[in-house]
Amino acid sequence: MLGLDLHCCFFVGSERNMYKLTLDGVDVMGERLAEEVIEVINRRPEIKKISFVAHSVGGLVARYAIGRLYRPPRRKSQEDSTVGACEDDSRGTIYGLEAINFVTVATPHLGSRGNKQVPFLFGVTAIEKVASLVIHWIFRRTGRHLFLTDNDGGQPPLLQRMVDDCGDLYFLSALRAFKRRVAYANVGYDHIVGWRTSSIRLNSELPKWEDSLSEKYPHIVYEEKSKSKKVDQYAMDSIGEDDNCNDELEGELVTGLSRVSWERVDVSFHTSRLRFAAHSVIQVKDSFMESEGADVIQHMIDHFLLT
Repeated sequence: MLGLDLHCCFFVGSERNMYKLTLDGVDVMGERLAEEVIEVINRRPEIKKISFVAHSVGGLVARYAIGRLYRPPRRKSQEDSTVGACEDDSRGTIYGLEAINFVTVATPHLGSRGNKQVPFLFGVTAIEKVASLVIHWIFRRTGRHLFLTDNDGGQPPLLQRMVDDCGDLYFLSALRAFKRRVAYANVGYDHIVGWRTSSIRLNSELPKWEDSLSEKYPHIVYEEKSKSKKVDQYAMDSIGEDDNCNDELEGELVTGLSRVSWERVDVSFHTSRLRFAAHSVIQVKDSFMESEGADVIQHMIDHFLLT
């Protein structure tokens, strides 16, 4: 989480969902993160703007948290209309703060359910089906959320509910409040989170990429900016025969999240000596061992909006 005041910016690393606490479920972790954000805002009343940068499941947790923290735009009174209300009043906020950047890195936005979404399962249907049945033994509630097997009180899976506003949780409105939304994704060698799920694309939308010619960003192999689409327009224009839409739920998640615009940044470590650790290298979890991902971090910094 990044906080911005009138003169500078400061970073806050969340500490509420560490170690075994990551097994408690996306919703429980999201509530914890929301509480943590509120505490920081209350301690630092000078903060005016807010951004989020999240890796892996943390991206889902952040999406849940902003859904809880979202505040609808202030309604204009007749007096406001007369004197002219501030333009920012027409946009919602994140607990009263202007929402700037929402950045996810190797996040399974579409879950980990089948269709090669978890590469280390080798795309073998039988293995993927077994994994969906036993994943909660290892990853407990979080595993159910990732494989979309949760059924709390007869409700649809949480990730399905998170593509729209749901009761007092404004998941889609919160995403829309940010000036920019960015999804960084590994095109390969990420054996935990597949390319489609981290880049929020159908199979037919995955681009053909080439080795980077950039000296500054040698691992950035493709970039695109997509406009938001209406549901019916997206279904008509994008979903084709090559999308393996046997899993209609995956198509529904892509369609729902595409109602807001996204910047997609595709990353490849295929020439790296640590390519098999791409899921960690992309975020430089260890600054010494995984320094090859530094150009991806630099790319985030260079494109980060402060206003």
